[in-house]
Amino acid sequence: MPTPPSSPPAAPRPPVTGTAPSQAELRSRLHGLPGVDAVGLEQRAAGLATRSIKTTAKAYALDLAISMVDLTTLEGSDTAGKVRALCAKAARPDPGDPTTPHTAAVCVYPDLAATAKEALAAAGAPQVEVAAVATAFPSGRASLRVKIADAEDAVAAGADEVDMVIDRGAFLSGDYLKVHEEIRAVKEACAAGPGAGARLKVIFENAELATYDNIRRASWLAMEAGADFIKTSTGKVGGAATLPATLLMLEAVRGYHAATGTRVGVKPAGGIRAAKDALRYLVVVNETAGPEWLTPDWFRFGASGLLGDLLMQRHKLATGAYSGAAYVTVD
Repeated sequence: MPTPPSSPPAAPRPPVTGTAPSQAELRSRLHGLPGVDAVGLEQRAAGLATRSIKTTAKAYALDLAISMVDLTTLEGSDTAGKVRALCAKAARPDPGDPTTPHTAAVCVYPDLAATAKEALAAAGAPQVEVAAVATAFPSGRASLRVKIADAEDAVAAGADEVDMVIDRGAFLSGDYLKVHEEIRAVKEACAAGPGAGARLKVIFENAELATYDNIRRASWLAMEAGADFIKTSTGKVGGAATLPATLLMLEAVRGYHAATGTRVGVKPAGGIRAAKDALRYLVVVNETAGPEWLTPDWFRFGASGLLGDLLMQRHKLATGAYSGAAYVTVD
């Protein structure tokens, strides 16, 4: 069975330097972007969702999707024991089949990042990244000083990636400069970490941005401010990841790469639970941004329940029979 391509971990982008744009410049650039044809966008997403993946290609795609999962637990009731169990699952998703790829990352709150780092090392899987949510997740309602401290704490605890949330209130009121400055500041905090620093994922909470035009503007704003990834949602609000919004964000990273030569990743998160849906996202990635984005370096799934169905479908493809209910653990 073919295995997903492997590549060295993508290096975090360097700190953003140079003079920050003014409010007027940001508004002019963002409102100068073409308007989104909502009907056309949704029709294209629906059309791509009908593509069928069979046999060998499906086996490859299932393994690729597993390797792109940010296995996530973000509950107030999280314990060190739960995180250790999650890390064991990330390192060996199917203990009975050593050919199963490990997941891309484990995503936790900052106070559990050190626990995750230690657990992954003990499991012999230091290549699985530790992602920590920060900047007053999930609301983003805190002072810049608190947000920077939150990110610094995560990086100091060993986080390889920081998932920050934007201030949606500032964005929706047109204060693009505040959002830009906060992303730049958190980017600096990530770059100050050990080694090459941490990669920065910027979360929009698309359901609260409400319109496709806002999602396009947020995508370009975050990329210009230094995001390594742009992410759909926190998973804490209804209407999280959707195929059309992800397609739109993929168009944005493709356009940004064409304009600047800088590649930015995309992470849909929240509500993706079925393997068939994950494969639809992979089709959209390939057809929109291109095969260069079909790697865990540049595309991720933020999920807790998705991995179980991917493993069950993988077992079905290999054996011809669905596994029992106890074949995979329930997080």
